Amino acid sequence: MTPEQRFEKLGLTLPPSPDPLGVYKLLLIDDNHAYISGHGTLKEDGTWIVGKVGADLDPETAKLAAQQVGLAILATLKKYLGSLDRVDRVIKVLGMVNAVPDFTRHPYVINGCSELFAKVWGDDKGVGVRSAVGVNSLPEGIPVEIEALFKLN
Repeated sequence: MTPEQRFEKLGLTLPPSPDPLGVYKLLLIDDNHAYISGHGTLKEDGTWIVGKVGADLDPETAKLAAQQVGLAILATLKKYLGSLDRVDRVIKVLGMVNAVPDFTRHPYVINGCSELFAKVWGDDKGVGVRSAVGVNSLPEGIPVEIEALFKLN
């Protein structure tokens, strides 16, 4: 199956591709790489999931928020590339979790995005290198921000 077919089989809905919140590009293509700027928890209705992990959101809810960020990234890829099939593989994911100081399950939260990518591009090409870090705050009070790098066909 192609990435587009795998995504359709998941039965998930993409949010609109976000607009930049500052002076930057959402996606930049250089040679055969697509660099994706940090994306947040944009929902299908254009609103944001907000809250601090460990205070307002539990780890399971935060993991779903990270999946929502992954969906926003997929929406941007489709908007600029036309199809998820143009992506050969995930190279890198950097996930930031807006969490209370004693929260330590950042990798678990970012798995929400990583597991989505693995379902779309497969267990080999959908999994790249990754970092998951905790931060004190994120724009607009979102719980998760993720940036990614993809290799293009």
